[in-house]
Amino acid sequence: MKPLLILLQPLFLFLLLPHCAWTSNCPKDCTCSNPDSILCFQRRATTMPSKVPTATKNLYVFQNGIEALYQEDFIGLHNLEMLDLSQNKLTELPDHVFEPLSSLRNLDLSFNQITHISQESFAGLELLERLYLYSNAIKSINPAAFDGLEHLLELKLQGNLLTTLPALKMPHLLLLDLRFNNIPSPGPSDLQTPKLESLKLSGLGLSSLNEELLSSLKNIHELDISNNQLNTFPSVLRKMKGLVILNLAGNPMGPLKWEDIENLAELQELDISNLSLQTLPESISQLFPHLKKLTVAENPFNCICTLAWFPMWLRNQEMHLGRTEETRCHFPPRSAGKVLERLHHNDFGCPTTTTITISTVKTTSLAPPLITTLHSTTHVIPPSKPSNDPSTETERYLPPPVPASPSSNKDIDQRTSFCSSNICLNGGTCLLDHQGHLECTCPRGTSGRYCEIGENPQPFEDVSTATVIVVPEISAQTVTSSSILLDLHRYIEVRPYIRGVRLTYRNLSGLDKRPKQLNIPASYPEYTLRGLNPNSTYSVCASPLGEPSGLDSVCTEAQTSSHQNPSAQVEDPKLTTMLVPAVAILLLLVLVAIAVGVACYMHKKRAHLNLDCNPSQVELEGVKAGLDNGALPQKQQDIMFSSSAVQNRGLDYEVPLMQEKRTANNNINTLKPSYF
Repeated sequence: MKPLLILLQPLFLFLLLPHCAWTSNCPKDCTCSNPDSILCFQRRATTMPSKVPTATKNLYVFQNGIEALYQEDFIGLHNLEMLDLSQNKLTELPDHVFEPLSSLRNLDLSFNQITHISQESFAGLELLERLYLYSNAIKSINPAAFDGLEHLLELKLQGNLLTTLPALKMPHLLLLDLRFNNIPSPGPSDLQTPKLESLKLSGLGLSSLNEELLSSLKNIHELDISNNQLNTFPSVLRKMKGLVILNLAGNPMGPLKWEDIENLAELQELDISNLSLQTLPESISQLFPHLKKLTVAENPFNCICTLAWFPMWLRNQEMHLGRTEETRCHFPPRSAGKVLERLHHNDFGCPTTTTITISTVKTTSLAPPLITTLHSTTHVIPPSKPSNDPSTETERYLPPPVPASPSSNKDIDQRTSFCSSNICLNGGTCLLDHQGHLECTCPRGTSGRYCEIGENPQPFEDVSTATVIVVPEISAQTVTSSSILLDLHRYIEVRPYIRGVRLTYRNLSGLDKRPKQLNIPASYPEYTLRGLNPNSTYSVCASPLGEPSGLDSVCTEAQTSSHQNPSAQVEDPKLTTMLVPAVAILLLLVLVAIAVGVACYMHKKRAHLNLDCNPSQVELEGVKAGLDNGALPQKQQDIMFSSSAVQNRGLDYEVPLMQEKRTANNNINTLKPSYF
């Protein structure tokens, strides 16, 4: 074995010689992890590193504090393809400064302080493919600054101070990012980019789009027009059937009409945040069969039964919901503030579907007609026919109630539609109670659940002897000087088919008797009318939502109380009895607190210790531990993890070019690439 090692020793030396050679040529304060890449991170120098090997292809010089560039810095670097100068202190780009870099393809100048781009700033960069100038202070660009960049694929100018945009004649440009500047909507003459695939115009303050421009971009796949001032949906979008990514968030166009985008069947990502949406159509899966990411944050969702499908659909389709924590319920109050994606089906107040079985008992007696008086309207329910079923006990399923048609007698009490014939015996009348259970109202002389007990029941013809229960369908449970709490349990229970309730109320005591309307879901059986006038009589009517106003309407009246005298409760002896011990306890607590404070102060003064009296010391130690852990900061750490498009002027900062091949910074092995 030893002779073999002696023979292989020259081979090992030969393999190590190249590594030693290029490592020894590494610039000062830089890292050379492989022969063609040099990483100069946080050198704290105001100039470019010197003696960069001519074979270098990738040079990363970010967060160095560089204030100026000179053409001499790049002499001999004709092989350089990638140059990252982001997060420095550059304020200008001298003419022809990059001219020696004839092979350069990627140039990142983001997060500097550049104010102007001259005609010759990029002279000599004929092969440049990606140019990143975002997050500078650029106010002006020479109209001919980009004329020589015919091979450019990506141009990012977002987050600057531009008021005008030079005409871009770039036949191969695929991505153009102009977000958060102050430029008008570009026209066809401004963008001569026939192959453009991604156009980002967010935050430009646009009130309209140039339809001629968008119609001319036949290859467009991604469009971002969020956070503008578009009052209406741009009609030109209906024709852009090739869109894959669309962002409409934050425009004052109001709730989105789904028919406007129903032709965009190729969408894979859709952002409709902050558009005042209260619900989402269940047909969204059919409208966009290829959808993979949906963002609907900052919308006032009504988390009622009509939206119960949404969380289940997200889980079943493995849909990615963007900005999940900002997608919350607004109504009803029991769900307000809850994250929509985390709700379950029973959280939406959907009525449970149950099958009720009953026993039918053979009898020949007839039920007396029921007379009820509701709001000056008398309803008479005709007696049910006797059963001819020869069996003594058979199971029968109750059919679901069918809503009355407008042509039928809508005044018939809906409560009896839940009852099958001959449930109640001896002339008993079937009704539905508050819990949704069937009950029998028995005539005098009979008793039992089905009125089956009784030796001499009164004949059914004697209507005056029958017990009549009158339960209003809507009532006022609690009344204050400015509010009325309505109980709608019975109204909703006897109408399980309605989608919601329309409430119409008006002040009968005031000069203004104009009716006011509001809509509430059917799953909300109690509602409080607020902002009412004191000592006034209000008429409140309920009708099914979706039907003509007044149809199947039930009304009630309630009177608000007068303003309460605040001194009335003070004179209450019960209240006085409760206040005396409460004041005594409060005084005792104050004395204990003073004693503890004095003891703590004396303890600090004598022992010069503050561990027990300074609760923030642990927190300060935790902060110090985080600063002393020795970990290197990431590149622009404060912007790499922005949580919302609203922060940092709405920019979704992308991982810079330098991270395509970097593996040592924060142990990131798989990093987001550029556009390709």
